[in-house]
Amino acid sequence: MEHLYEKHCEACHMGAPLVTAEESSELLLKVPAWKREFHEGVEKLIREFHFVEFKDAFNFTYKIATLAEREKHHPSIMTEWGKVTVYWWTHKINGLHVNDFIMAAKTDMIAKLSAKS
Repeated sequence: MEHLYEKHCEACHMGAPLVTAEESSELLLKVPAWKREFHEGVEKLIREFHFVEFKDAFNFTYKIATLAEREKHHPSIMTEWGKVTVYWWTHKINGLHVNDFIMAAKTDMIAKLSAKS
């Protein structure tokens, strides 16, 4: 069975379907630290990551930005002292797509690897 973080984003076009409530619930089980929330009127995946040093938060932000460029799927990221908040959603469909769950899983893997170094 392929893990979510091993998958890649598929090109998403205007009018692509949002994940259903059932699909969303199943996918969320694979990224349990993430929350589905409405933010600015759009359903998004949201997670906060905590850091002791600002430079660590900034380095994590850079790794997420690099991932986003590679996958051609971009989040909203807020980097603060001690914390990085990441929001994944699909802009073209104004909501959640399977790509967002893939990127959340990849973000978790980056966080896990960053904690080890």
